[in-house]
Amino acid sequence: MADLISDNLNMVFTTPKGESVHALKDVSFTLKQGELLSVLGPSGCGKTTLLNIIAGFLRPTGGSISLDENEIDGPGVERGMVFQQGALFEWLTVAENVDFGLRMKGANRKDTANKVEEWLDIVGLQGFGNVPTYQLSGGMQQRVALARCLINDPDVILMDEPLGALDALTREKMQSLVLKIWKETGKTIMIITHSVEEALLLGERLFVMAPRPGRLHKEYRLPFAEWGLGQDLRDVKNHAQFGENREEILEMIWNMEEEIMGKAS
Repeated sequence: MADLISDNLNMVFTTPKGESVHALKDVSFTLKQGELLSVLGPSGCGKTTLLNIIAGFLRPTGGSISLDENEIDGPGVERGMVFQQGALFEWLTVAENVDFGLRMKGANRKDTANKVEEWLDIVGLQGFGNVPTYQLSGGMQQRVALARCLINDPDVILMDEPLGALDALTREKMQSLVLKIWKETGKTIMIITHSVEEALLLGERLFVMAPRPGRLHKEYRLPFAEWGLGQDLRDVKNHAQFGENREEILEMIWNMEEEIMGKAS
């Protein structure tokens, strides 16, 4: 089982003035294979720092993080990343973007053509393979980014605010797509978001992080991701339990922000 284990993870940055900033403190958790985790918290709580450590872009200053009992010490093909803006090569076609990772491994484009079409079909981009990526809308580009990540068959999919720049309707459609991919592929997915509603919808587990230093403040285990697989997401959001959890977390984050402002004044 490719479990992701964080053991007393710490990250301390040094500013240009020589001051120490404790970005993460004693962060410990186990994310089981196939789980869907959303991470939420006020600005400066270390969400993106945590994601970048898991991706292998940063090395922690204390503790460890491992996947399938192997310590993470750099980027790896077993972890796929989807960024807020997709980070696509806009001068390439949709198919060339999706195929990019496989070609970097030495695969022949003709040999991977069927696989590319399969993933374009899954993310709802049938027939768009030869379209230049710059001609696509933001939502369609994020679908390309998902397909490019998934075609490489990573064990863990890491998403850093992947839907934050989308309009409300497109964002809702993409949330449904993320749930569909999670259920159909059995992938472990970790998504960072600033939206409380999105965190509730896209997390069977949800971590609320507290800042200064960044740490896990509270964990929720939620039914809404499963509900969203068979119900309209708007119906899920209108459920009483959803509203109760939303208000509780909003108040929690509001109080954190007030405390931060009080310390700064």
